[in-house]
Amino acid sequence: MTRSEGFALVLVLWVLSLLTIMAGSFALSMRREAAIVTGSSHNARAMAVAESGLAIAELMLMNPNQQQRWRTDGSIYQIDYVDSKVRIQLASETGKVDLNSADQTLLQGLMAYAPVEEALQTKLANAIIDWRDTDDLVHLEGAEKEEYKDAGLSYRPRNKPFQSIEELQLVLGMNEQLFTWLENLVTVYSGQPKVDLTQATKEVLQVLTDMDAESIDGYIAARRESAINGLPAPAFIAGGGGNAGSLSGNQNTMSGQKSALESAAEIPANNGADQKGAVTVIAEALLDDDSMAMIKVVIKKSDNTGTSPFQVLKWQHNAVGDESLFTNEKDQLLVRQYAEPEFNN
Repeated sequence: MTRSEGFALVLVLWVLSLLTIMAGSFALSMRREAAIVTGSSHNARAMAVAESGLAIAELMLMNPNQQQRWRTDGSIYQIDYVDSKVRIQLASETGKVDLNSADQTLLQGLMAYAPVEEALQTKLANAIIDWRDTDDLVHLEGAEKEEYKDAGLSYRPRNKPFQSIEELQLVLGMNEQLFTWLENLVTVYSGQPKVDLTQATKEVLQVLTDMDAESIDGYIAARRESAINGLPAPAFIAGGGGNAGSLSGNQNTMSGQKSALESAAEIPANNGADQKGAVTVIAEALLDDDSMAMIKVVIKKSDNTGTSPFQVLKWQHNAVGDESLFTNEKDQLLVRQYAEPEFNN
């Protein structure tokens, strides 16, 4: 073999190696893109199923049959499709503390359970009031523009009602941990100075009542049982301290003495019927391939009958931190499972 022939052979081997590397790289890139496309397709399907759950929730909130109308007390409903299922949880905003309407007693009672030092609890409650009121007068241990300036902040209180719960993060003394704790306990959509405990979730009841965990679980179980059987929701008569009441009599009520905070929180029950206020709807889809998607929406019945029956106040896709509805704990709130054909007509 001549020197030129040897050089040509080496060159051919280098070209073949390069082509092999390029082909392998191209194949790997195609596999990755195919996986991304497949994943996107599955996510899109899951999101479509979740959105169908929202549409059905709106339909069931308008059900003229009160016994069949879906409850807005944190109850969960499930719809089974051929290759997927969706769970829908509904929670009335009247079952939360309204940042714009709650008085100082209710706000301080809420903050008394907050994961902050006791010295900050009153300050935070009054800082919330100072943020929403229309004047520059500082509540005791509260915060107006001078306090924000002294803290090195470039903004001051709006002196207007909160427009969203996210705005709460701007209040002096608020931190990420505290906001995360408050996020599912407060609202700006209720418009009520008190909290309807018959519509409150377990998390709200744990904070706003003196009931022990067993009594709270008992009340929620009774509320679920009434929904399953198409009966009016049990009235809420709170018990105080560790001896919080138990279910008694045919009225399925809680016995015991109300605490001062509970009295400040409770308003007459509507037994889950005639829901006209804002409702948080969480719809989570689960496909057979384990793909999942969740939407969290706040809706309210529209005043304009010529348009959609519901107005969307807030919309979130796959909100970070929201617990899945497909857990053993959430199974305890499941009221009913439907097959898809039940809604085809």
